[in-house]
Amino acid sequence: MTILTETKDGPLVLTPDQIEELGKALDDLRARVVADLGDRDREYIYSIIKAQRGFEIAGRGLMYLGFLPPVWLAAVAALSVSKILDNMEIGHNVMHGQYDWMREPDLNSREFEWDTVCPADQWRHSHNYMHHTFTNIHNKDRDIGYGILRMDESQEWNPLRLGQPLYAFALMMLFEWGVMGHDLEVENIVRGRRSWSDVKKLVKGQWRKAGKQVLKDYLIFPALTGPLFASTLAGNVTANLVRNVWAYSIIFCGHFPTGVQTFTEEETAEETRGEWYVRQMLGSANISGSKLFHIMSGNLSHQIEHHLFPDLPANRYPEMAPEVRELCEKYGLPYNTGPLSKQVASVWWKICKLALPPSLVSSESAPSVIVMRQRKASEVGV
Repeated sequence: MTILTETKDGPLVLTPDQIEELGKALDDLRARVVADLGDRDREYIYSIIKAQRGFEIAGRGLMYLGFLPPVWLAAVAALSVSKILDNMEIGHNVMHGQYDWMREPDLNSREFEWDTVCPADQWRHSHNYMHHTFTNIHNKDRDIGYGILRMDESQEWNPLRLGQPLYAFALMMLFEWGVMGHDLEVENIVRGRRSWSDVKKLVKGQWRKAGKQVLKDYLIFPALTGPLFASTLAGNVTANLVRNVWAYSIIFCGHFPTGVQTFTEEETAEETRGEWYVRQMLGSANISGSKLFHIMSGNLSHQIEHHLFPDLPANRYPEMAPEVRELCEKYGLPYNTGPLSKQVASVWWKICKLALPPSLVSSESAPSVIVMRQRKASEVGV
């Protein structure tokens, strides 16, 4: 694979040897962090778990005083923080195997279950395997549009795309349900490419997990507050909505801002380790912010580092980021980053723009980095 990137002096060619050199540098970075894992990582994740549980207890307790509007708002805020921490800095990262080295049953990636309607085992398949293996590869990575959105110009346009901003808004508000249905590949069922009989087991698992979540949040906990049932129910619904909007925003900002590239199966066939690294860097974007912001994002604000090293503890990404950025600069690769406001605006602009017929909008400018496959000698008649 040859990488071309535009510079002030013209195109810069990153040769296969340079790509492998870059890959080795990233492997070395990974090895140094793995060798350094220990007490501070253990203390970090347990401190996050302690905080998450504290916010949940506070939120549940304050609901008993929910007849007071300020207290109700405090309860909702506490529950929202609890659910965000559970899903993003704990659940997402634990299920990536980031803490398997600790050999703690409660932090085992294959045993962990999170506070959302999507069964953990289904998420591990659609996310850990499909998305992280085939990041931004068309017809492989279903996270490109989640089966309902046109997030790249190469995706086919049809009149139904005109409603895309509404579909995106609905997905944002109901994000946990969208994530739950991701592994079903509903669009392929509708097109006849997959039968309902193929997904019976998935549906059964979703029914069981979602049933427990609905029972917990929308019946049991509201019932425990007696006459404040409606107030508690409204608070739990609101907390789930806050978590959904936040998770959607962080995840979309890490994958779809302007400048993030997509790839074809042909371009990525028989990738080397170095080429896989390059694809992860070109197909991701970061969000700048404070330490608290990074924690609340599950450190997915460091999406570039996460795609490079998905099974390393996410609390290490901030300290790895400067070295990753230096490598990008050294090899002429972009390091896509910006504040949340900028990335959110970029994502929604793309959602609205790609909802329109291609004839009515201008095409994206050529990517700063072009990935090209070298042709084999047999293909050119040599």
